[in-house]
Amino acid sequence: MLLKDFYTLISKDEVSDGNHAVAIRVNAQHEVFKGHFPGNPVMPGVCMMQIIKELTEEIIGQSLFMQSLSNVKFMALINPDVTPDLRLELNISQSEEGLVKVKNTTYFNDTVALKLSSTYKKV
Repeated sequence: MLLKDFYTLISKDEVSDGNHAVAIRVNAQHEVFKGHFPGNPVMPGVCMMQIIKELTEEIIGQSLFMQSLSNVKFMALINPDVTPDLRLELNISQSEEGLVKVKNTTYFNDTVALKLSSTYKKV
């Protein structure tokens, strides 16, 4: 975990071939939120991208390096004081060339907070 104690893994399930459902709880008391933003904490987008990478690494059991992002859509602000529990749907596929492609949708409650597609290289 790049940011120590930033989130806790609640559950991780493979719901079908390559499709994973992951639940995490964000630590609203983490230092990141004291600067982003004081009195009105908002999850930084780069932190969400890091969480997706870390969860993918854990699922496939391999270290990854982000190669590209596409279709990144931040749909709603994540306030960890109000909605610390997030649900991530990850569709993970691996190629013969050592690339890992991930399609993600992140939710709090029934609200879509983030959608993105990313490609990683195995390291």
